[in-house]
Amino acid sequence: MIDLAYSLERALEQDPAARNKLEVLLLYPGVHALIFHRLAHALYKKHFYFLARALSQFSRFLTGIEIHPGAQIGRGLFIDHGMGVVIGETTQIGDDVTIYHGVTLGGTGKLKGKRHPTLGDRVVVGAGAKVLGAITIGDDVKIGANAVVVGDLPSGSTAVGTKAKTISREGHG
Repeated sequence: MIDLAYSLERALEQDPAARNKLEVLLLYPGVHALIFHRLAHALYKKHFYFLARALSQFSRFLTGIEIHPGAQIGRGLFIDHGMGVVIGETTQIGDDVTIYHGVTLGGTGKLKGKRHPTLGDRVVVGAGAKVLGAITIGDDVKIGANAVVVGDLPSGSTAVGTKAKTISREGHG
C-alpha cells in the first residue's frame, strides 16, 4: 500500500505552496491518484483486471491523472498539479520521482510486453514532457519541460528539447 505519511512529507518538501499535511491529503490530486493507483494495482496483481481498470478510470475522472493499474510505482512519487499526466501499463517508476502536469510516460506502438519507460530514483520530469517507449531513464535525471525523450538517458544527465524531422511526404515516398 501507499506510504501515506511519506507521500505527504514529499509533497510538503517539493511544493513551496503546500502548508500542511491535512491540506495536501485533502486537496492534492496527485496524492488521491496514488491512493487509487495502489488499490487498483493490488487488484491488477490478483488478476481482477476489469475492477482494476474501472477503479483507475474513476480516479482519472476525479483527478485528471491517468495511471494504468499495471504500472509499478516506487515510494514517494510526487505528481505536481497533475492534470493530463498519463502513465502507461508497463511503466516502472523508482523512488522519490517528481512529475509535473501534462507528462506522458507512454508507449510507441502496439507491441506486447514492455513498451513503456523505466524511470530511476530521484528523476524530475518537467511539465508537458513526453517519455516514450521501452527506454531507461537513469537515477537523478532531469527532463525539461516539453522535452520529447525516445532514447535511454544515463544517470545524472539533463535532457531538453523537441526535435522533429520530416521522414516522408505524402505522395513523395
